Amino acid sequence: MLGGGNFKTQNKVFPGAYINFINRATSGVSFGDRGVAAIPMILSWGPEKEIFEVTAEEFQYNSKEIFGYSVEDAAMLPVRELFQNMKKGIFYRLNAGNHAFCDYGTAKYSGKRGNNLMAVISKNVDDNSKYNVSILFDGKEIDAQTVSKSAELKDNNYVIFKKDATLAETAGLPFAGGSDGNEITGEDYSEFLHAIESSSYQILCCPSQDDNVKALFAAFTRRMRDDVGVKFQTVLHQYSKADHEGIISVENEAKENTPGLVYWVTGAEAACDINKTVENKKYDGEYTVKVPYTQLQLADAMKAGKFLLHKVGSEIRVLTDINTLVTDTDEKGEDFSNNQTIRVLDQIGNDIAGLFHSRYLGKMPNDNAGRISLWNDIVTYGKQMAVLRAIEDFDAKAVTVDKGEGKRSVLVNFPVQPINCMSILYMTVVVS
Repeated sequence: MLGGGNFKTQNKVFPGAYINFINRATSGVSFGDRGVAAIPMILSWGPEKEIFEVTAEEFQYNSKEIFGYSVEDAAMLPVRELFQNMKKGIFYRLNAGNHAFCDYGTAKYSGKRGNNLMAVISKNVDDNSKYNVSILFDGKEIDAQTVSKSAELKDNNYVIFKKDATLAETAGLPFAGGSDGNEITGEDYSEFLHAIESSSYQILCCPSQDDNVKALFAAFTRRMRDDVGVKFQTVLHQYSKADHEGIISVENEAKENTPGLVYWVTGAEAACDINKTVENKKYDGEYTVKVPYTQLQLADAMKAGKFLLHKVGSEIRVLTDINTLVTDTDEKGEDFSNNQTIRVLDQIGNDIAGLFHSRYLGKMPNDNAGRISLWNDIVTYGKQMAVLRAIEDFDAKAVTVDKGEGKRSVLVNFPVQPINCMSILYMTVVVS
């Protein structure tokens, strides 16, 4: 992996883009696609211990093949919550158990869903030397082949056939022995974080209620943002003590699944445009949201960096789009607790790093002409951000690209003023 992250002095060794975000008061191309989140899950079907990507369209039409359940099944509620807004999920199955099997084949994936498979074999009416081999899943045929012997059977998305089996007629031979595996540990989550380290996403989801796992995700987020330079935010449940702009802590509980709302918030935050906010966004998921808060409790929770949903009339809406950062510093002030601000800055950081890696790193000479080219690209990008109303008062003259202390380095100064959506109205009505 290339270098990246923050810098205090120009002493970096690895090639890469090192970008600091600081307040103006204390500081002496193309846009990446949004709508992507990384999610670890305990599943009863699917690839074990590896990442696999699923788009909203694929989930809609191929849910059973991918996750083992139809899209409307109760087991898919967390995934439906994600795809209420999310465009693409980078999933990882934390658990690995036993594969269901029968005399003629083995389930493609481990898990208890494999026990819902069944093999049905009959003689072919047109050719008595051949057999019709059907595979049923939940009683519905998902594969049918006509062969003379088992060696001719072609594996499908559900079953790996035993090529040395002797075919014989059966009205229905169920698969058995499938299991979801042992209880998930912190090591399983650690393996997931290692697996997705090189992936690209806007939001990382942590559905665990274990504080040790939450701390693991928080530490990973800090390291990736501050040391590696990969900008994303992580959604956790009731972990406001993180006190970091990269951590969003959902405070509400769901009646059906205590930390369940992390899924909807993950999808909503991932899909939110850089010039938008999820503040006041209506909750359109399926969980029963617990909203037992008074006005005073809501105010105190906001000050503590807690992401809340509250009741507005008969609807449930997001109170404010904030992260857990509550401690102001010279480098990161109050604005950094606003997720819209972080979205803008993260987009800039990721996009400019991508621009540098693809067009300049190891390709462009570090002379005056090369630095002017980089300046032009950054200014063009800044102007596009201004057109989108993600930043305001952009001044191209304030952007500088200078030679760094080393022959290979360049030093960029890119001042921006992120725009936030309207949130508070102060109005005086004069009666005459």
